[in-house]
Amino acid sequence: MTAHTQESSIQEIERVWMDEAIGLATDSVRNGGGPFGALIAKDGEIVAIGNNQVTSNLDPTAHGEVTAIRAACEQLGTFSLEGCVLVTSCEPCPMCLSSALWARVDRIIFAADRDDAAVAGFDDLKFYGLFEKKPAEQWPLAIEQVDMPNRTAPFDAWLAKSDRIDY
Repeated sequence: MTAHTQESSIQEIERVWMDEAIGLATDSVRNGGGPFGALIAKDGEIVAIGNNQVTSNLDPTAHGEVTAIRAACEQLGTFSLEGCVLVTSCEPCPMCLSSALWARVDRIIFAADRDDAAVAGFDDLKFYGLFEKKPAEQWPLAIEQVDMPNRTAPFDAWLAKSDRIDY
């Protein structure tokens, strides 16, 4: 198989996965969830799927990408999704992007973008804007550090733990 043929084959598989993610998002709407769907693939196979369950589960963190990441970690028995691809119906919001970074996925592919989501009434744009070096006083919530003498106690305990699992 030539490199071009192999690349075309990968692109075809990814388009099939993307159709699946879009279908998950569309089904999610029909089933009372939000219009977002995602899947995790590894070694050419779908490992796990997820859809937005924010309103159905009353969980603001249950975005499609996060539910797919959770399901994939459970399926694979690990918290690291190295070697995996996150396929999502829409560009990940900052929380989902951060979750993918923490999960160590190798790659993210998406269909709709943040502007498409904004047209549909999703306020991700204002969250993206927060991370564009906005001063803290312009954020919609207060974030402040409380100076505590024992603030590093949990980290000290972690570093002293000989059987810790680094991540």
